[in-house]
Amino acid sequence: MGVWTAVLRDAADHVVCATCAVEYGHAPLPDVCVICDDERQWVPRSGQAWTTVGELAAAGHRTVVEELEPGLIGIGTAPTVGIGQTGKLVVTEHGNVLFDVPGLIDDSAVAAIASHGGLAAVVASHPHMYGVQSLYSRAFDDAPVLVARADVSFLPLRTPAVRLWDETHEIVPGVRLEQIGGHFPGSTVALLSGADGQGVLLAGDGIFPGPEGRTVSFLRSYPNRIPLSAAVVRRIAAQVARLGFERLYNNFRGLVPAGAGDVVERSAQRYIEWVSGRNDHLT
Repeated sequence: MGVWTAVLRDAADHVVCATCAVEYGHAPLPDVCVICDDERQWVPRSGQAWTTVGELAAAGHRTVVEELEPGLIGIGTAPTVGIGQTGKLVVTEHGNVLFDVPGLIDDSAVAAIASHGGLAAVVASHPHMYGVQSLYSRAFDDAPVLVARADVSFLPLRTPAVRLWDETHEIVPGVRLEQIGGHFPGSTVALLSGADGQGVLLAGDGIFPGPEGRTVSFLRSYPNRIPLSAAVVRRIAAQVARLGFERLYNNFRGLVPAGAGDVVERSAQRYIEWVSGRNDHLT
C-alpha cells in the first residue's frame, strides 16, 4: 500500500490539460496543449487552461468502476474529466491491460485494478486517450506504456516506461493490438476473447458505435465533424474484417452488443456510398 500512497500523493500536483485531461506532469508547460491545438480537438475560446489531479479530486471528481462483461472492467470518472472516456481494464490469467486511460487516478482506481491483479501494460487507442497513463504505470511497478510510434509527436509527457510500437502483436497472450489508422495514423484496436469465447474488439474512436449499437461510424474529428475518405474507411473495414469479433466497445460506453463484424461492414458500405457521392441524388 505504501507504493500506491506515494504515487497518489505525488499525483496531487500532476498537471493535466483542463479540456482534454491529457497529462503534462509538471512545469514548464507549453502555451497551448498539443492535443487540443489540432483540428480533431479544440482550445476553448477562453484560452488554454490547466488543472491538476489534486484539483480535480478536490472538485469532487472520482473514479467509477463497473463490470462491462466478465473479464472487462470499465474505469471512468464522475463527474466526467476531460473528454469523459471510460478506460477498459482487460483481465486475463496472463496479466491485465488498461486500454484507454482516464484523466484521473485515485485510491478507488488503484484498489480496483489491484484487486484484479495489477497491470501488465497500459495502452491508449490514440492520443486523446493518454489521460494520466504515467501515473497508472507508476502505481503498478512502472508497467510499460505502449505508444504508437506514428503518434509520438502528440505525446506531451514521455517517461522511461514508454515503449514505442508499430507492429501487430499480442500485448499479453490473448490480447492483440493492431493499428488501423484513420482517426489518427496510429489509432489502435485491441482484440480479445470474451468469457463466452466470442471475439471482442476495443475500438477507441477508430470505429464508433451509433445509437443502440445498430450502426458505427468513422471520423477524423468527432467534435468538429471532419470525415474520413471512402478509401480510408474501406481500408479500415477490410482490416478489421479479418479479426473476427462479435462485440465492439468504443472508448466511452458505446457498444455493439452482437454481430459487430457485420455491423461494421454494413456501416462502412453505407458511409462509402455517401462520401463518394453515390447517393447525391437523394440530397
